[in-house]
Amino acid sequence: MIINYLKVFLVGGTICLIAQILMDYFKLQTPYVMVTYVTTGVILTFLGIYDKIVDFGAAGATVPIIGFGYSLGNGVIEGIKKDGFLGILTGGTIATAGGIAAAIFFGYVMAVIFTPKAKP
Repeated sequence: MIINYLKVFLVGGTICLIAQILMDYFKLQTPYVMVTYVTTGVILTFLGIYDKIVDFGAAGATVPIIGFGYSLGNGVIEGIKKDGFLGILTGGTIATAGGIAAAIFFGYVMAVIFTPKAKP
């Protein structure tokens, strides 16, 4: 069990370390890093590489934003198998709908509870 925790920590930590390096040394802003990670997750999924990373690192690979790209990629692959060409357009949305709905719901709840203020 400790080995599994270590694997999760190493994979998730490495993903976060790479993002921090991109922001600190290459001066990339957060939105660019997020888009890069989602796109990288999709590309690595289509190439069959990210499945091996997920098998090794489990939640350390699926929880960060790159895991969202992995979910999108898997959704499109499954959508193509099920619906053909239409699966390209619907597969990713169907696969990630639960996560997107949860993010919207909890974001709304937090906004109601904590009354956010705009930065000047």
